[in-house]
Amino acid sequence: MPDKPKVAFYWCASCGGCEESIVDLAEDILEVAQAVDIVFWPVAMDFKRKHVEAMPDGSILATMVNGSIRTSEQEEMAHLLRRKSQILIAYGSCAHTGGVPSLANQFSKEQILRTVYEEAPTVVNEQKVRPQPRHPYDGTALTLPEFRGLVRSLDQVVEVDYYLPGCPPTPKLLKQAVLTLLSGQLPPKGTVLAPDTAQCDSCPRKESKPADLKITEFKRPHWTQIDPEKCFLAQGIICMGPATRSGCEAQCIKGNMPCTGCFGPTSRVRDQGAKILSALASSVDAREPEEIEKILGGIPDPVGTFYRYSLAKSLLRAKVTR
Repeated sequence: MPDKPKVAFYWCASCGGCEESIVDLAEDILEVAQAVDIVFWPVAMDFKRKHVEAMPDGSILATMVNGSIRTSEQEEMAHLLRRKSQILIAYGSCAHTGGVPSLANQFSKEQILRTVYEEAPTVVNEQKVRPQPRHPYDGTALTLPEFRGLVRSLDQVVEVDYYLPGCPPTPKLLKQAVLTLLSGQLPPKGTVLAPDTAQCDSCPRKESKPADLKITEFKRPHWTQIDPEKCFLAQGIICMGPATRSGCEAQCIKGNMPCTGCFGPTSRVRDQGAKILSALASSVDAREPEEIEKILGGIPDPVGTFYRYSLAKSLLRAKVTR
């Protein structure tokens, strides 16, 4: 009996939701487990880094890496898994576009370390001790991964073959991706494994979106009673649908929450945040600077709203303060 194709999963800087999404395959995970040999999955199986290092280069058919890259250890694992894998897939929005962790690129490394280890309200650290990459102890050296200056997407560190978007990707997309890999009929390298259309095109509220959208006020979702049938933008609630790739089955929208953009942009959009900014700016129904400023004042955190998942891959990438 021939050996089954080998696959691996790895977790970098992320919340762990992508790992749970694999389990969300439910009974379908049995079909996947029968078809492949999982050779590395630290969150669920007791394989170590040394086991991967011992594998021949290219011996893993496909590795799905979730999470963005912040530390030296994550860099090393990305390079190791790239070398051992025929196909490397950026799994989930953090690996795809930087995700929520890349919002930290608004702050310098020094600002982050000072806040976390010295200034946070729950921290007592009068000597201002911070973790060091190397520390001598009892005749040996203790080491920690180094904290890099920026959060990066996976393809900003190593070459990536495919992208599975979402926070997290849906079980349907994951199953399709696995079946595609096993079929051997692979799409062009660099493909995002989700429909290349905007979320608005498949939105169940599509028919309620006005052709000539006029926005006179931005409302925060938790401050208003949301009409469950009407386009969010028509209600003055920011929805990232016009700037976001479809394929999520409109799960947030069906839950009466606007799209926050986790599937990233379509192939025709270079910068997801700039795309939604352009769409909204053209719909603000005001001409006088004071009126415009008042309306835009309803968006208290523009970067966190428009670049929630994509700051690392945006044209801005980071706040230029250093």
